Amino acid sequence: MTTPMSVDALRPGDHACLTFSDAEERLDIVAAFVADGLAGGDRVMCFTDTIPPDGLLAELAARGVDDAVDQLTVHGIEETWLSNGGFVASRMIDMLVAQLDRASREGYTGLRLTADMCWAVRPVAPVDQLTVFESQVGRLFSDGRLTAICQYDRQSFDAVTLAFAAAAHPKSVAATVYHEDPLLRVCRQHRPPGIRLAGEIDFTRADVLTQALSETLRLDRHVWVNLSQLRFMDASAAARIVHAALSLPPDRTMTVVCAGTVRKVLRLAGADEVDGLKLLMPHGQS
Repeated sequence: MTTPMSVDALRPGDHACLTFSDAEERLDIVAAFVADGLAGGDRVMCFTDTIPPDGLLAELAARGVDDAVDQLTVHGIEETWLSNGGFVASRMIDMLVAQLDRASREGYTGLRLTADMCWAVRPVAPVDQLTVFESQVGRLFSDGRLTAICQYDRQSFDAVTLAFAAAAHPKSVAATVYHEDPLLRVCRQHRPPGIRLAGEIDFTRADVLTQALSETLRLDRHVWVNLSQLRFMDASAAARIVHAALSLPPDRTMTVVCAGTVRKVLRLAGADEVDGLKLLMPHGQS
């Protein structure tokens, strides 16, 4: 298996595998991949299974991806990969060839594709056709017009299939992780740009938070700190975030996505008194 790279390091012609356990992390990477394709003049196609097409469009919009009419299309697996009696590898490859030709005719730089592969665990899905598809589709990437990410949920696929998927893809993508232990995961967030924390954080890991904040302060003009998956935060960690927001010049701001007790602790630490700091409820919550 190749060493995972950041999604923004992918180049035209790359065929990558994304294996994930965190749904938020997966959507962040997909949103970054889609946004890069739109900005680069690609035609972008998303094939979704676990999230309905309208729901995926809403998730992309929540991450700052515009609904680019014609340039971006989102399709359900039922109407595409599993249509006409089920998945047949050769038929899907023919479809991709036709979509590549269409993208060229319409003046796009290339075709960018991402697909949720969870359909393959359904009882009606022929698993042998998945292996045929992943083995044969590689030839379509040779001229650099096609770039793709195939998404595999670790909780849905067995270890053998995941190992095959990793071997079948020349590249793999994953979040940039600043820190991970049984209690806390801190990683880079691409859309909107910033950092994301999951689990629990207290004073013993406050330095980890400071290092991650320093990175996003260096890289991003408007800083997003996503705490939607954080269950617990103590006053020391909250103070680090408030202090980082206070250090921003007047033309820069910070948005912290949080709810529940984490939001209360941030307010007790003085978050509401910082002009450049905004507390935002997670997408879908009020």
